Amino acid sequence: MASIINGIRKIFLNRNTATILAVFAGVIILWFFYNMMVENAISPQKVPIATRDITATEIITAEDYEYVEVNSDFLKNASVIVNSNQLVGYYIANGTSVVKGAMFYKSQVVEKEDLVERDSENIPDGYSLYWLKVDNTTTYANSIYPGDKIDLWLKATDNGQIIYDEFIHSIDVLQVKDSKGQNVFDSTVPKTPAWLSFAVKDDMLKYFKAIENTSGMQLYPVPRNKLYTIEGQEVDYSNDLLKALIENYAQLS
Repeated sequence: MASIINGIRKIFLNRNTATILAVFAGVIILWFFYNMMVENAISPQKVPIATRDITATEIITAEDYEYVEVNSDFLKNASVIVNSNQLVGYYIANGTSVVKGAMFYKSQVVEKEDLVERDSENIPDGYSLYWLKVDNTTTYANSIYPGDKIDLWLKATDNGQIIYDEFIHSIDVLQVKDSKGQNVFDSTVPKTPAWLSFAVKDDMLKYFKAIENTSGMQLYPVPRNKLYTIEGQEVDYSNDLLKALIENYAQLS
């Protein structure tokens, strides 16, 4: 027995044998760590996805998501939410939406106080928020977008004659909303427009309100091309005769 032990000891004490065993052990260790890294890279991880189309400003509930498995390697470069604790009770941010079957990206999910809810918060001094009632036809098949500069034309009847001419030049469209007050373009499927909002100079507001409340008068939006939006001039009246007509009908001072 002692001779067997001495023989094994000599083998392990042999420099060449020790080197071979060390290399073999190193290969085994490297193989183990390599397989562990590969398994971690390709092993699936569960992430929440939307069970319905969720539009901007909607609160997320427990019924709005379910879990699916995705490649964990994908998640290294994707800023997506993996824990439902970061979803339930949170809201979809303004200007975005999550379609059914899509993952929730961190930039799309915010707390309630981070929603932009007040339409008038960015209206400068000397201006008022004005909402013009529209529909799919008067917005040219929903082709007017927030940020566009457009003209507003007045249609009126004067002594039996129909007048239709440009009244306001180069006004900015702030928002486009549907009949429920939701932003039309926050959804993956655009809604039917019902209102356009503008920041109107205080001295203009009385004309807008007079038109709104005078029978036979109506404002119509007229979109222009992209260059007009980019290089649009300052908002101003286009026609002093129309101003006088409104003043006469509404008895404005």
